[in-house]
Amino acid sequence: MIGNESELRAYLDRLAKLGAPDLRAEWTKVYERPAPRRISKDLLIRGIAYRVQEQMYGGLKPATVKKLKEIAAALKEGRDLPEAPKRELHPGARLIREWAGKTHIVEVMPEGFAWSGKTYRSLTEIAHLITGAHRSGPRFFGLRDKRRRPDADGERIAERLR
Repeated sequence: MIGNESELRAYLDRLAKLGAPDLRAEWTKVYERPAPRRISKDLLIRGIAYRVQEQMYGGLKPATVKKLKEIAAALKEGRDLPEAPKRELHPGARLIREWAGKTHIVEVMPEGFAWSGKTYRSLTEIAHLITGAHRSGPRFFGLRDKRRRPDADGERIAERLR
């Protein structure tokens, strides 16, 4: 078990240097089950890093766990999903989206959105640059109606981190 910040930092640095087979073994160690079959190296690293930090700092809030269980039950029973609360983006929040095998991270800034070393006024500008087509940026990053059919070229994995 990792005991302090410097050990955590060293562990995360070591993770970034591992190959896919070693990352899959590490996933099995931290989750006590095999990694999903079709998962990119980048998401293996992120998943392992999340789990280790969760063990060190604590997991999700009970209210979040409850909401996730409600959503899972609705999906399992074929019911409509509960209404999602309106999402407000605050500076420092990060949006993560995998598209065509590459993970894109956008950080919410006071003056716009930072992606790939530049700041943009809107998420739609960034979605256009990523996909090469005009798309709704909020929808592309999972901030709008998730009940619609997911994109064929990428899996929606937008999340809000603080």
